[in-house]
Amino acid sequence: MDVLASRLILRPRERDRSVRFYRDVLGLAIAREFPGGTVFFLGQGFLEVSGSGGPGPSPDQVLWVQVRDVRAEFAQLRERGVTVLAEPERKPWGLDEAWIADPDGMRIVLVEIPDDHPLRIDVRNL
Repeated sequence: MDVLASRLILRPRERDRSVRFYRDVLGLAIAREFPGGTVFFLGQGFLEVSGSGGPGPSPDQVLWVQVRDVRAEFAQLRERGVTVLAEPERKPWGLDEAWIADPDGMRIVLVEIPDDHPLRIDVRNL
């Protein structure tokens, strides 16, 4: 498979509320809008909020978002009133993580990769 682009599609209970959350609270930039939907830039991918959904996301679904400074981002989001699920902490696998939720309960993990983490090693010289 030759993947050219990708996006996660969310079907929220209240689309306008979710668009406000991702645009105004998380501060994601809009890539495009169309009748009934908004597509946000999400790092190297996209997040589409469109249509309408049912009772909410599965607990098996998580939106993974890498940030430069998880503690700073988390503090700003807390001030904006996001639902906090877990405070920032270093996990046993070496990543700094904080957990929040969107208005429909979609779990979002904010991840910072520390400078000394194996994901930061330049393997071209190994």
